[in-house]
Amino acid sequence: MSHPLFDLTGRVALVTGSSRGIGREIAAGLAEAGATLVLHGRDRDRLEATRAQFAADFGEDRISAVAFDVTDPDQVSAGVAEAERVAGPIAILVNNAGVQHRVPLLDLELADWQRVIDTDLTSAFLVGRAVARGMIERGRGKIINIASVQTDLARASIGAYTAAKGGIRNLTRAMTVEWAEHDIQINAIAPGYIHTEMTQRLVDDEEFNSWIVGRTPARRWGRTADLKGPAVWLASDASDFVNGQVVFIDGGMTVVV
Repeated sequence: MSHPLFDLTGRVALVTGSSRGIGREIAAGLAEAGATLVLHGRDRDRLEATRAQFAADFGEDRISAVAFDVTDPDQVSAGVAEAERVAGPIAILVNNAGVQHRVPLLDLELADWQRVIDTDLTSAFLVGRAVARGMIERGRGKIINIASVQTDLARASIGAYTAAKGGIRNLTRAMTVEWAEHDIQINAIAPGYIHTEMTQRLVDDEEFNSWIVGRTPARRWGRTADLKGPAVWLASDASDFVNGQVVFIDGGMTVVV
């Protein structure tokens, strides 16, 4: 029997970038805790396939999906409105949508820098603000921004991503300063190196894989399932006085030299 503090039954959760990878796994964790889900993505075919699978697993009445560009203010406003029209007021937001671009800074095109910043940082501001308006009116809400070990650490060739994820930390703090008085808890989860479709190339690189395993005290890559528990905690009543924090889920990587 689950503890009532972690019960999300009846709460609507919007998870951006949830048609695959980390977002999909976090969405599954929230659904397992009872939440009603609004899945999100830009690839409509992949999004529909994920929605259909979730509906089979958790019930058609608890799963819906919206497709919009998280970097476009007009689409964000329309997408959030559509999510609330089909599912109800959003009680939980997970800002997960993101991209990676691996090029040294000296060779990085401005357009690629801007695309990463827009997708990984500005989108959290846009979607967070759109959802927070309703949360403030209702006097309740949970926002979880997805950070990274790159919130604290840097690695060559991913400068734009590192800058964006560093920004997520202070965006989370800025949201907290302005919105916490409305009983909204805003926090971030910072995954370590997680084995996903996006990181498969790195896992397959024998030298890089050995470096990650050696650099991580837990001696393994993270699994997407490792993020479920922290996400449920931050989405639930169990975290009602936790605000403005970045929780690192990294097997200890950020605590060692």
